[in-house]
Amino acid sequence: MSLTDVEKRRGDGLEDTDFECFRAELSKEDFKQFSDYIYDQFGIKMPEVKRVMLQGRLLKRIRDLKMHSYTEYKEYFFSREGQQNELYNFLSVVTTNKTDFFRESVHFDFLQNEALPEMEREGKKNVKIWSAACSSGEEPYTISIVMNEYIEHHPGMTFTVLGTDISANVLEKAARGVYAEKLINMIPLEMKRKYFLRSKDRENPTVRVVPALQRTLSLKYLNFMDQNYEVDNDFDVIFCRNVLIYFDRETQERVINKLCSKLRSGGYLFIGHSESMANMDVPLENIQPTIFKRK
Repeated sequence: MSLTDVEKRRGDGLEDTDFECFRAELSKEDFKQFSDYIYDQFGIKMPEVKRVMLQGRLLKRIRDLKMHSYTEYKEYFFSREGQQNELYNFLSVVTTNKTDFFRESVHFDFLQNEALPEMEREGKKNVKIWSAACSSGEEPYTISIVMNEYIEHHPGMTFTVLGTDISANVLEKAARGVYAEKLINMIPLEMKRKYFLRSKDRENPTVRVVPALQRTLSLKYLNFMDQNYEVDNDFDVIFCRNVLIYFDRETQERVINKLCSKLRSGGYLFIGHSESMANMDVPLENIQPTIFKRK
């Protein structure tokens, strides 16, 4: 059964109201098959306590595809057609893409006040920053804003930002650079005017990142479970925040070491405030909570 076949299913007597009343449950057996796949392919832990959460997140896809049950969706997803056509949609609903502009601002303060002046003293001309697990783009665009503001007062330095994520859908959103206007409420007015363009639609107010800022960002699909990360080997800063919490300890250590292989000696790694690398065998020096320097 192809995706097109599924989406065109309207002649079987099934009406939209039937989906509003859809109350089937995701069985333990079907959940285990999904959770095993998610762990094997993406390293993300999904214990039994998250079965109800996954059930709720998959419900929209079941309704969109006009299906009758979670088992029907499972059979489609694991078919050849499903793996080709549904994988990105599946990833979008099972992964958490919570992010904000200037989220965990201590990292951006450190970048501006400590890391960049240090690089400038060392004669660094081009700063390369990687936003790993960049989601819908708020983090890498924040990095670009901070870099642009710094360079305006310290001419002679340039920068590039790479954003990677496992979800093609959020990468597409990051590439568009369009966000609900309320998402930039915390940004000072001067920066709003400088880096965002307001839409004329006052019923659905949105903003677009200015083209000059978009040009500083390149985007790429990357799965942390890949054997090799096909990115440069000499990043000055890597942001990998609020994603390690979804991995078990062994996977966390493996991912961190792969990231370190892409970070130059003396470069900085930022992790989320709910994450820890205590007792891990990694080539990093802890500078302050959640901020590390490559040995």
